Amino acid sequence: MKKLLVVLTAIALVAMARGALAQITIEITESNRNATPIAVAPFAREGTGFPAEDLADIVSNDLARSGQFLPVPRTDMLSRPSKESEVFYRDWRSINTKYLLIGRESMNGPQFRVDYELFNVDTQKKVFSGYEAGPVSDARMMAHRLADEIYEHLTGVPGAFATKLLYISVARVPGGNDYSRLTMSDSDGARPVVVLETKEPLLAPTWSPDAKHIAYVSFETGRPAIYRQELATGRREQLTNFKGLNGAPSWSPDGKSMAMTLSKDGNPDIYVMDLATKQLTQITRHYAIDTEPTWMPDGQSLLFTSDRGGKPQIYRYDMRTGKTDRVTHEGSYNARARVSQDGRSVVLVHQQDGRFQIAVLDLVTKRLIPLTSTQLDESPSIAPNGSMVLYATKDAGRGILAAVAVDGDAKFKLPAREGDVREPAWSPYISR
Repeated sequence: MKKLLVVLTAIALVAMARGALAQITIEITESNRNATPIAVAPFAREGTGFPAEDLADIVSNDLARSGQFLPVPRTDMLSRPSKESEVFYRDWRSINTKYLLIGRESMNGPQFRVDYELFNVDTQKKVFSGYEAGPVSDARMMAHRLADEIYEHLTGVPGAFATKLLYISVARVPGGNDYSRLTMSDSDGARPVVVLETKEPLLAPTWSPDAKHIAYVSFETGRPAIYRQELATGRREQLTNFKGLNGAPSWSPDGKSMAMTLSKDGNPDIYVMDLATKQLTQITRHYAIDTEPTWMPDGQSLLFTSDRGGKPQIYRYDMRTGKTDRVTHEGSYNARARVSQDGRSVVLVHQQDGRFQIAVLDLVTKRLIPLTSTQLDESPSIAPNGSMVLYATKDAGRGILAAVAVDGDAKFKLPAREGDVREPAWSPYISR
């Protein structure tokens, strides 16, 4: 135990030293031509002790990344108001702006506060106002929450900027001693934190429904094993270490169970573990390969990938009846399903014309629509509001992350500064 603690401490120190290598940045590659023009004026500051970040710029970048809004460049702004009395609508009509957001930052002892107001330039009226407050160390997340408020008020859909990302990064070290890092960041790639670093492979990171725990597959014991980790304390628990395959962990919507793929009885099948008792229930019993389980939002059924029909396709298992039905029929390859929060849509990896692309399947209409047009797209993860899909792909021979709107109108890339990144997982909504 003491030796393990020393090893983990050493890994943590290396992770802190190398943490910047896990940083990902955002490059918008395709915008929505019908995006709504919005101006986010620089926020005024009253007092001292402010965060280093430009919060107005964070809000502007969030809205741009959604694909629904087209922020006005600051160089085009004729004025920079911070109060309603300073807003002259003609300045904003002249540059074809639809909405204007202004704000003021202030310090009251250790408490940092941002007051903001949103105006409709066409009607020349204030749409709404609000504020975010908290410790100055939370300023960046406050900006994301502000962007969420703007997004929801103007679209009717909750924003997903104040969320987190998990991803695996592989750092290339001279001499072949590569490191695999499980990294957590803000939704825009900022503030990366290395959760775990090892010389062995890491796979399949996933979030608990309350976003307080994560699970993943690590080969640190010499074979794949599923681990659960508490983010606040770093406490880890090994859930499985059976002979053969231990993979694809997926939390149930209530957080009490975890679906997974195990081959401990000879063939890869889907099992569900009660996380309190560690008792396993075998869900599928088939000579084919059944893998990649994911829960439907009601917790009453599971989607999984199986080649029982000859090629990988998505199937649905009903927990109440034990019945299994095939879900995908278009194309010879469909895998790695992830379900939207409303349970209507499924994003998946779809093979078309020899290329592996991200597609969305409407479970009601059965219509399947490709969202990407590149060659080797994999590991889709859908935002909690269902608006964007994050996935892994290749760019100039390197593994990078990319995202696409579910309507296909907006796209951006998230390359790492160094090394390859893969296996993204978008968090659920995070409570304050």
